[in-house]
This record gives sequence, C-alpha cells and structure tokens, in this order.
Amino acid sequence: MTTTIALVRHGETDWNRERRFQGHADVPLNEAGLAQARELAASLDGEPFSAVYTSPLRRASETAKIVATRLGVEPRAHEALQEIDVGSWSGLTVTEVRARFPEGFARWADWRVTGWEDGESYERLSTRVVGGVLELAERHAGEHVLAVTHGGPMRAVLAVSLGLEIHSVHAAVGPIENCAVVRITVKDGKLEAVD
Repeated sequence: MTTTIALVRHGETDWNRERRFQGHADVPLNEAGLAQARELAASLDGEPFSAVYTSPLRRASETAKIVATRLGVEPRAHEALQEIDVGSWSGLTVTEVRARFPEGFARWADWRVTGWEDGESYERLSTRVVGGVLELAERHAGEHVLAVTHGGPMRAVLAVSLGLEIHSVHAAVGPIENCAVVRITVKDGKLEAVD
C-alpha cells in the first residue's frame, strides 16, 4: 500500500530573514511567515489529508496549526520532524559563523561534513527523520499525510528518495523556500520523490 507524504517547510521567521542559524532554537513566525502559512493553507484546501504532523518547534507548529485548521485536522507533534541541532552556531548569522568558526564554516559551505563541533551530524539527522517518516507511513498506510518540518529534514528525506548522499542533496535540489511543499511516496519501506 502506498502512502503519500507532503513535507512542508515552516513559514518565515525573523531569523530566516536575518540569515541566522536556527537549529533547535524555538523562534516564532514573523508576519510574513504567518501570511505564507495562510497562503499554504489555502493552496492545500481540499486535499485528502488524513493526518497533520509537525515538528514541535514553534515556527513549524504555528505553520501546522494554520494549515490544519483550514483542513479540519488536529496537528500532532512528532519529534523526528525537528530541525537539525546546529549546536553553538544557533542564533548566529552566516557572517558571524564565518568569522568565529572559519574552518567549520568552510566544511559546512562545501556540504561535505557538518561544520559545527557540537549539535547533531547530518547522518544522525537523516536516521532520525527518515525513521520518523517511515513510521508515519506505516501508521497511515495508503493515506495522505502532511508533515510540517524544516529545510534540513526535508533535504534528508529528499536525499534518500532520490538515492543521493546527504552531503550532496543541497547542490542537487537547491534552496528550500519557506512554505515549500515536497511530496514523496512510501511503499514497502521505500521513499520515492513525486515529480
């Protein structure tokens, strides 16, 4: 049985606008992000989602609440959908990270390895998120599920669904904008991207 999962990145935050690393920081949506979430809700209205799950982080849960209210479904928090933990980079701008952690920034900018020394690795992120998505697919076999999450988890799922290494997916898919939607299917434990 095939399950369809629509992964959605949360709406904009002030930290997005300021190009700050958010990670596990619990930053709320700004006015633009709230407007993006309302537009997303309108665009998804009428789709047959049987469940809405969200990262427990505020920017995702606020997005999910707006969308789920429009869809008439109660959102449920799912820890696996949380963003990668960027450790000591959290709250810093790209410019600040480049100045304070030049070697780590160079590693991160090349998308080869994690730049921060603490926090979570991309491999751990991938294991956590993909495991969570497979769990949701099993729980909702044959259904349509909406998962409100973050750019990092979406890239992790895309990497697996496209048969790419986690470190090469960014170059392959480019940036994931706020409130972007990526659809995948899960059948027999295999993730596939939907064109």
